[in-house]
Amino acid sequence: MNSLRLAALAGLVLLTGCATQPTPLMGADAASGCAALQGARIERGLIRIASGAAIVDKAELMQPAPLAVAERGPTPAATITPATPQFCKLLGHVEPLDPKAPAIHFQVNLPTHWNGRSVQYGGGGFNGVLINALGLVPAAPYDQPAPLAQGYVTVGTDSGHQNKPGEAPQAFALNDEALTNFAHASYKKVHDVAVALMHRAYGVGPRKQYFVGSSEGGREGLTMAQRYPADFDGIFSRVPVIHWTGLQHAGLRDGRALMNGGWMAPEQVKLVHAAVLAACDALDGVADGIVSDPVACRSKFDITALRCKAGATLGCLSDAQVRAVQTLHSPLVMPQPLAHGLQVYPGRGPSGEGLAANGPTGGWMAWWTGSTAPSLPPVQSNGIAWFYGAGAIQYFYAQDPKADLLSYQPEQHAARVRQVSELMDSTNPDLSAYAARGGKLIVLENLGDYAQSPYAGIGYVEAVTARLGSERTAEFLRLYAAPGVDHVGTGGPANADLFGALVAWVENGRAPSDLVLAEQQAKPPFATLRSRPLCAWPLVPRYNGGEPTQAASFACKP
Repeated sequence: MNSLRLAALAGLVLLTGCATQPTPLMGADAASGCAALQGARIERGLIRIASGAAIVDKAELMQPAPLAVAERGPTPAATITPATPQFCKLLGHVEPLDPKAPAIHFQVNLPTHWNGRSVQYGGGGFNGVLINALGLVPAAPYDQPAPLAQGYVTVGTDSGHQNKPGEAPQAFALNDEALTNFAHASYKKVHDVAVALMHRAYGVGPRKQYFVGSSEGGREGLTMAQRYPADFDGIFSRVPVIHWTGLQHAGLRDGRALMNGGWMAPEQVKLVHAAVLAACDALDGVADGIVSDPVACRSKFDITALRCKAGATLGCLSDAQVRAVQTLHSPLVMPQPLAHGLQVYPGRGPSGEGLAANGPTGGWMAWWTGSTAPSLPPVQSNGIAWFYGAGAIQYFYAQDPKADLLSYQPEQHAARVRQVSELMDSTNPDLSAYAARGGKLIVLENLGDYAQSPYAGIGYVEAVTARLGSERTAEFLRLYAAPGVDHVGTGGPANADLFGALVAWVENGRAPSDLVLAEQQAKPPFATLRSRPLCAWPLVPRYNGGEPTQAASFACKP
């Protein structure tokens, strides 16, 4: 166990001893204390934005449960169900203001041994599924106790709509209140409800509050820092989809590029992946299947070298396929400025193209090419970016489920594009209010990510730095990058105790340093297969000699 984790756990013990006086929930009669919360009503006056009241529909005292590991899951971390302590599980809803809007569902988990803190979990994709807040935090080592087991109250929501069989996951966006809830309001409302419930359960509110999220949940974390800077003391945002409008339009563009002969079969994806490794793998000093410096790789890798010679059809790419890759690598320039003056969505790659062969999901085959070429209407066997992005175009921007994806142009919907951008794009670089109240923020980008461009998050941190200055920014914000790692954590060392580092920074004033990424087996005893230093951007790991599977053999350098 590393020193950061020991320090964090030691702090938990101290806080547990002084956080609260015994209450029915924390005393011998925890079952009655928990049951008393069923039917609790949080009036709208305790929710600090316009909202309906909140009601606890069910309260159940849950007994301790051991760690469990499934054979398969959508991500490596999703196969692990961490151990849980005794806790009171509250399920409830926040009533809508618009009677046609769906309610916001939430889950609040109240441990009977509380450490005086809370952690709110972000969602994923288009949400619509209740986050139970029982799992590991993003990027956490698999052998780390989940926050609930460490004594935190944990909180999750479905963001204010519920997925339905046979209905597009983006359909909720046709309702204005549901869209606003998804954009930002639901996370604020549930935050305030959770604080009120902690007061009822324990007699006091939380001393420290944290938010953790990955992908859409990472966007939610940065949204809270930008829109509600007083609510969270620490935020960890992994692979955040913050440049949201640009991403959805890039997904449309990149999907169109795969049509008319641009689509690549799995063997051609592997061909590109191998060519990228041949050009760039050893740039860090060792050939080990990880491109440590994808920015430098851009000048080393030339996709046109794979273009088929006259008469050839095997082991090469057609002109249409070469153009498709060039499109993916290129920035998307929107016809009008989006929120906060942004107009360019950065390109993706190179590195990580063939990761689907090495994990449950990843690389081009999961996010871009899929197992079948983009179709109309989109289906799940298409790449996720097309399936998600096409639906976003239809429901969020065109506001027409039958909008023609091939003829859609954003300039024809300029007012709506701007409106949605103002709601959804978490790209406001002015974090001065969050910094002034002492908040700390850690951002992690995975450089082999094709669900979104890691350079969007990198560009955001650069914009914050330009606005606030490097010294001021360094006081509260850290940006890290994991080379070769896909959106969900496959492809190389991806796990680090960033939540422990965040807690130590918030509560002890100890800024993160000397962090290590581990690639672990997703089953007990969670053996580490290889490790790398986790470098603060723009540094990258360079090989110094020694065992290439050990972090000590690398140093973070320009």
